Amino acid sequence: MAVTEERANIAVKPIWEKPQIKIKIRKAERINGTLFYLFVKRAVDILVSFCGLCVAIIPMLIVGLIVKLDSKGPAIYKQERLGLNGKSFNMYKFRSMRADAEKDGAQWADKDDDRVTRVGKILRKFRIDELPQLINVLVGSMSFVGPRPERQCFYEEFATYIEGFDQRLAVKPGITGWAQVCGGYELAPEEKIIYDIEYMEKRSF
Repeated sequence: MAVTEERANIAVKPIWEKPQIKIKIRKAERINGTLFYLFVKRAVDILVSFCGLCVAIIPMLIVGLIVKLDSKGPAIYKQERLGLNGKSFNMYKFRSMRADAEKDGAQWADKDDDRVTRVGKILRKFRIDELPQLINVLVGSMSFVGPRPERQCFYEEFATYIEGFDQRLAVKPGITGWAQVCGGYELAPEEKIIYDIEYMEKRSF
């Protein structure tokens, strides 16, 4: 899925073919969301994540056992990501890759990544691997809707050629977001930020 010239004015390339020119992303005109909106959004996050954990606890235990039996390594892993205002936090997920997936350092996940396990492919297809993030939502490090949180090393990499990528740190990250709805895993970082800015400016009840 490509970003139109009118929206981005760039030739989009995936992260493994980093553009040779700097990409300047337009600055968000405003970040939508009143104090009342933020209060209600947080209240809904707490209520729904708590209820979700109560309902999903047994299925999550079963999924964790299946992940553990399928391949070596922990069922749930934590990874440091950057959240609101650049504050780091530990994000939880069901492990969908081999335990040694990053033995050569951090890598950007591909749609057909060969590091993904057999069970991991199913978890990713139906987004079941994201269920443990209900904990992140409950404690307040994430919301249900917002830009997907990224690792600091990726922010530093993207900043070398995407000017304005760090704007997405102005709002709380989410389990899902406008960029994921529009393109999912297929979107490159320079495409995702376009949708993230659109969400920041138009987010509402």
